Amino acid sequence: MKIGIVCQATAGGSGILATELGLALAKRNHEIHFISMESPFRLHQFEQNVFSHYVDVINYPLFKVPPYSLALASKISEIAEEFGLEIIHAHYAVPNAVAALLARDMLPPEKRFCLVTTLHGTDITLVGGHPSFYRTTRYAMENSCAVTAVSDWLNRETCREFQLSKPVRTIYNFLDGDKFKPRDGNRAALAAPDEKIVMHISNFRPVKRVTDVVRVFKKVNDAVPARLVMVGDGPERLAASGVAKQLGITDRIAYLGNYEDIEDLLPCADLVIQPSEHESFGLVPLEAMACEVPVIVTASGGITEVVTDGETGYLCEVGDIETMATHAIALLSDEARAGEMGRKGRAHVLKHFQKEAIVGQYERVYAEVLQMLRKQVASSES
Repeated sequence: MKIGIVCQATAGGSGILATELGLALAKRNHEIHFISMESPFRLHQFEQNVFSHYVDVINYPLFKVPPYSLALASKISEIAEEFGLEIIHAHYAVPNAVAALLARDMLPPEKRFCLVTTLHGTDITLVGGHPSFYRTTRYAMENSCAVTAVSDWLNRETCREFQLSKPVRTIYNFLDGDKFKPRDGNRAALAAPDEKIVMHISNFRPVKRVTDVVRVFKKVNDAVPARLVMVGDGPERLAASGVAKQLGITDRIAYLGNYEDIEDLLPCADLVIQPSEHESFGLVPLEAMACEVPVIVTASGGITEVVTDGETGYLCEVGDIETMATHAIALLSDEARAGEMGRKGRAHVLKHFQKEAIVGQYERVYAEVLQMLRKQVASSES
């Protein structure tokens, strides 16, 4: 199949999933065309069957904000016609699926593609639910050939909020268990031999509650010699630094910024803390578990479908810093307990979230919608 993947190029879960999906499909001999503003995160070398196309946006005094969505629609239409794309897989309803619908309408009927839209979370819970975008988001989903969500929780939220006339399918995020696994990392560069490493990875948006990470770490560091490694960047970075300064632990924290090769970094951690307000899925905890690193997360959203409380990690209430710290100190003080939880976490990931099985689910969706399109074309010609 010839498949176009439209995604955000940033270091969030949607861009990572879209990139990894495209690369996995390319290895299965599909022709993949990434369409985005710049090279997608984690796509940094030549891969067979993979092509990248960038959207050019003009600056014109009449436009207060450059019209990216219109430029994206033009680019999708151009690439679809030039390369004969059969599927456009849009990650995020707004603006990507909406732009894809406009692009489809630009094409003559015999060259129109099937649109598959994958929902990742904030396109439903934040953007899509806003009055400015509600109708647009619903329109995008109703006019897609298929709609998928990365967790049952997000699926339910979507159906509750938008009351669609068509079903939404759950297809979980995935990872490569051969890529994310326990290994000897450069731990010495992050902490002294007698120090534990607590890690947090995110885009530092308010929903990630990064100041909670700092407050939990303060309690941990009071009980166990430790270092906090913060990976990523975003609007709450300064807030985290400010709280660390107030608590007097600035010298115990390292901010690494955005880091592509997470699979080399995660195995260095003794514990990963993700205290988000909610997660539509929770890709970072999944990757940590695959590396046999215990996780502490909040019992909110799709993350409860990834982490089994007390077995593969701990689920805590949002903002419950005391409980998070208690679990963290217990794990960091008991290597046998942490090791057992890490091994159970990896086994759980390999059983339920392996790449091959989940990529196959997307292939089946593509094949199904293509078959429907061909039947419609045949019917209209008869």
